[in-house]
Amino acid sequence: MAEAEQTIVEAFPASTVLMVRDGAQGLEVFMVVRHSKIDFASGALVFPGGKVDPEDSGADLIARCAGGAGLDAGAMALRIAAIRETFEEAGVLLARRRGAADLVSGADFDAIAATYRGDLHGGVIGMAEIAEAEDLELATDLLAPFAHWITPIQVRRRFDTHFFVIPAPVSQTALHDGSESVDSVWIRPADAVAEAEAGERSVMFPTRLNLNKLGEGASVDAVLANAAAQPVVTVLPQVEKLDDGGRRMQIPFEAGYGASEFVVAYDGA
Repeated sequence: MAEAEQTIVEAFPASTVLMVRDGAQGLEVFMVVRHSKIDFASGALVFPGGKVDPEDSGADLIARCAGGAGLDAGAMALRIAAIRETFEEAGVLLARRRGAADLVSGADFDAIAATYRGDLHGGVIGMAEIAEAEDLELATDLLAPFAHWITPIQVRRRFDTHFFVIPAPVSQTALHDGSESVDSVWIRPADAVAEAEAGERSVMFPTRLNLNKLGEGASVDAVLANAAAQPVVTVLPQVEKLDDGGRRMQIPFEAGYGASEFVVAYDGA
């Protein structure tokens, strides 16, 4: 009997944000620890992010975005989702009062978050309503494309994830939401990788490679310069199971991760 063909599930569009700052010991990135009961990446150290919602492509919300020239609705939805997820999951609002040059201040953020963040989490209100009520412009112009990963076809729950890098606002304090994420940390990329290799943290394969890539920049300015200079190459890992339970991952060398083949313990990536 012929072997049944594998059914390939559709990959959900998703956005992830690498929020970076210059720390006392060098470049740091904000990461959260996923709740152990979450059905994807449970307990893992990850960058804030999540699936694109249908509302993220709404024309009224796209009209309140900066720097969208030349981008279609799908591309804008990815950026809007990145800003929405950063607000929901990291407690940072990447937006300006319409006409202002600077992002909302810490005091403004506190008032906006107290009024809307709980309802946004609960699905009672959307970003379009918040932007309208507070006359906000979403700072999509500050999101620099960094990477693009698609979950391997063998996986039952797949994501088509665009990674964006952005400097952290100096007047807002990032903090996990206490729901989907239960802890958060500002950490140097090399330290996050070292802790994962020591078994102290759970870090998925794509996250680990993007930490390595991020760590090639010694400062926020260097990271942004690297992102501007390097074209984003889509990564859809080709996976081969190994006899010892590990996986051989093959990715395009042009994606900028220093190699085209990696052998890793299976982590659901």
